[in-house]
Amino acid sequence: MLIDLERRQAVALLPDRTAETLAQWLQEHPGVEVIARDRSKAYADGAHQGASEATQVADRFHLLQNLREALDQVFTTHGKALDAVNDLVRQQPMALPDGTVAGPVPPPNTPRPAQQRAAQRQARRQTIYDQVWTFHRQGWTSRAMAQQVGISLRTVQRDLQTATFPGRKRRSDCGQSLLDPYKVTLLERWNAGCHTAMRLFRELRQRGYGGSYGLVAAYVRRVRQAQGLAPGQRRARQPLPVVAEPPYQSLTPRRATWLVLRREEQRTNNETQQLAQLRAQHAEVDEAITLAQDFATLVRQRQPTPLDPWLKRATTSALEALRRFAKGLYEDYDAVKAGVTLPWSTGPVEGHINRLKMLKRQMFGRARLDRLSRRFVRAPACEQGPAQSGTVAA
Repeated sequence: MLIDLERRQAVALLPDRTAETLAQWLQEHPGVEVIARDRSKAYADGAHQGASEATQVADRFHLLQNLREALDQVFTTHGKALDAVNDLVRQQPMALPDGTVAGPVPPPNTPRPAQQRAAQRQARRQTIYDQVWTFHRQGWTSRAMAQQVGISLRTVQRDLQTATFPGRKRRSDCGQSLLDPYKVTLLERWNAGCHTAMRLFRELRQRGYGGSYGLVAAYVRRVRQAQGLAPGQRRARQPLPVVAEPPYQSLTPRRATWLVLRREEQRTNNETQQLAQLRAQHAEVDEAITLAQDFATLVRQRQPTPLDPWLKRATTSALEALRRFAKGLYEDYDAVKAGVTLPWSTGPVEGHINRLKMLKRQMFGRARLDRLSRRFVRAPACEQGPAQSGTVAA
């Protein structure tokens, strides 16, 4: 779709996203001076072919999205740094509302058989990764590599995005269980003196808990470990310390990326502390955080002057993901420079995307392109046809 950014109205609905179609429309509608677009190469080529004199503007949201993808690759490669930060946070005492300092409940221990199975899966995954890169250096196509190795084409393309083995990408819901909503109640009863797992299990069942007794018993063993009680010890010789479950989500590559790109004034004190701990884990991680925050600042504040120095720093970085990101910016330099200089963006396109989806649902089974285009381009209150403007967004 093509949107008039000055009037915020739709001017055309094209049949596809190819460069030839966009170029043909621009040639039939001369006078376009500014074209705001995402990072698609088809849009860049089509705009150059159809309106070579027009200024192309790379959308700032998509620039930050490309940065997020590069930063996510960095944190996936440095998974040990995230694990170290998670361990530090779990070991910190927690201050309760009444001022009491409570000891944290330790995380569950992974059984040795599960660790061995995870190590075996990791070894098999690294073997596949090495095979993909070996065939890639020999000149194989992605489809041929996928058929030879026995994996999907998407997995091959993902492996070729980074020259170092990324390791295991952790799930965002890792460590969650049915007991999570009831841990606060369980710990309140435990700190009050109820140290019988079966009794706690029955009380939680009355509150709606649908899990097993074994889950409660395993969590009680972790609570006893936090208080220093030996297995099987029923009574303590001295008052037991208060324990609490820290309200903390594990730092995954995706969460770490959003933590870095979040505006400084929007971060909490705990998030700022996590970011400092993450910087201290590895020099490459610290470099990636610095480069990412500097680029996000110049994009958000539209500062074109620091762009060239930043590109020089990124191209000489030790991080392959950020070097590739900087290379892509160099290839689209004029549009990127305009994106951090001019006020235009593809923001108005998003609202029209939602309107187009609504029209397609309303016309389900009847929404051919010609009829859909008439309803989409011409608003109900305007019967004068599409507006002509010198600034459009693709």
